[in-house]
Formats: sequence, C-alpha cells, structure tokens
Amino acid sequence: TKVRELVASNTGLLLVTASQAFFALMNVAVKKLNSLDPPVPPLELIFVRMAITYICCMAYMLSTGVPEPFLGPKGVRLLLVLRGFSGFFGLFGIYYSLQYLSLSDATVLTFLAPLCTAVAGALLLGEQFTRRQALAGVFSLAGVVLIARPAAIFGVNSNLWAPGASPGLESNEKGTPAQRLVAVCVAMVGVLGATGAYTSIRAIGKRAHPMHAMTFFSTQCVVASSVAMLVTKTHIVIPTRLDGVALFAVIGFFGFFAQILLTMGLQRETAGRGTMAIYTQIVFASALEQIFFHTTPSMFSVIGTVVILTSALYVAVSR
Repeated sequence: TKVRELVASNTGLLLVTASQAFFALMNVAVKKLNSLDPPVPPLELIFVRMAITYICCMAYMLSTGVPEPFLGPKGVRLLLVLRGFSGFFGLFGIYYSLQYLSLSDATVLTFLAPLCTAVAGALLLGEQFTRRQALAGVFSLAGVVLIARPAAIFGVNSNLWAPGASPGLESNEKGTPAQRLVAVCVAMVGVLGATGAYTSIRAIGKRAHPMHAMTFFSTQCVVASSVAMLVTKTHIVIPTRLDGVALFAVIGFFGFFAQILLTMGLQRETAGRGTMAIYTQIVFASALEQIFFHTTPSMFSVIGTVVILTSALYVAVSR
C-alpha cells in the first residue's frame, strides 16, 4: 500500500519522467537518420513523426468518443492553436540542432525551456518568479555558452577532450564551428517554441483532453513542415533500407507516446516538480549516447551540462 500511495502522490512526476525516456530514444533515431547518406531533412522528420501522431490521436478520440475531436473544447481553442504553433518551432529547433550537435549537447540546451517557462508563467499567468530563478537563468546561459563554444570566445580549436581521447569534434558531431553556432541559435529558437508550448499546456490545464493538445500540435506541424518543404524546395529522402523505415517508425510512435505522457504529466503536476522531471532526459540521453554512438564528451560540454542541471534542479527544489 505504501508503494501505491507513493506512486499515486507522484503520478505526474513519473509520467513526465517516462516521457523523457521515450523522447531520448526518439532523438537517437533522429540522430541515426541524420547520419544516413543522404541525411533525412529535419522538416521531413517533423512531417513523418507528426503525421503518425495525428493518425494515432484521431483513431483514439473517435474510437473512445472524446467530445469535439476536431476543434477542441470552446474556451481553449486559441490556446490549443498557440500550443501547436509554438510546438512546431520547439520541434524544429531540436531536430535541426541534432544535425551538428551531439545528442547530450542538443538535449541539455532544451533545459533552458523550463526556466523560460517560469518567466513566461510570471508574466502571462501571474505565477511567482524569484531572484533564485533569475540567478539560475544567468548560470544556465553560461552553461549554454560552454556547450556552444563560439569561436569568438573560445577560438577555433575549442574541443577539450577527456584523457585518452583524440582531438577534434566529438564523435557524433559534424560540420564547422560556424554550423555548430547556427545549430545552437536554432536550438534557442526551439527553446522559445517549447516555452510557448509548456505555458499553453499549463494555461489549458484539464479544460481539454490531452489528445486535443496533441491533435492541434500534430496538425499544425504537418501543415507547417509541408509548406516549409515546398518553399525551401527540400529534397525528400525516402529510406530504401529496412533500418531506415524502422527508424521512421520509432520516431513516429515513440514521439507519440512521449508527447502524451508529457501532456498528462504536466496536467497533473505543479510547475516546479514537473520541470524537475524534464531534466531526467539528460540521464537517458547520456546513457544512450554511450551505447549507440560511443561518445566521449568534451570537458567544456560536461561542465556546461553540470551548470545547467545544477541551476535547473536548484530552481525546482527551492520553489
């Protein structure tokens, strides 16, 4: 009974933690698809994942009789639109950055989103924003700089390796320092998108079914990615090997499970505790990076990760 009580009192926290494991596995699949020749464009990845998500959501809502499956409940429709629109940019940020950053670096940059959400919550939802949170935000930005290592500050040869490792880029990074910096900047746009998505979910609360938020998110991502691919004349990569098809399936279904678990968790949990669970993704990402990519992270990346994690946990615990 004590175990049941413990689980019952931490349901939201456990749901968010479980979602981070699925997100980490999905990002491994994205990284693997980026390593194919030719690599799969980020916009195509978004289209495939969200098309699968939309089909799953509509199948569930129509089969279980969820009311207003297409438009969502009145009173929260604008918030649902905002959740979908901002969520697209959050998704594009992480998918684009995974082209040039290691899995753990790209993951840890997303940890700025909960701190930004705290600011947005204070400004838009009337939530409290303390000096401790502001201080943690400054330190988190310092951590981002250590991970990004812009050449203007660190010089061109800024990869500092652990003993016994070879100099050069981390084993699952590619591109020039300039491309890495652009990837970090796009990841920051993704952070703003994720901030809008998290804030919208919190504003909606339990006034809408989790599937409503998922449906709006997936619909707008499919439309936005389709238009963007047409405008930019993106070359569509169709996987011909079985492993490529399997990776597409992993992105679609794992992304669906991750998103529904995250939405359910954030609806049930307070902002501070829900935020704390999001940071567990770096644990999953680091472990999976060792398993699938055999990566030795640079010392700067390790320090930056520790700084961001410490700042984030400090905010979560002190709220």
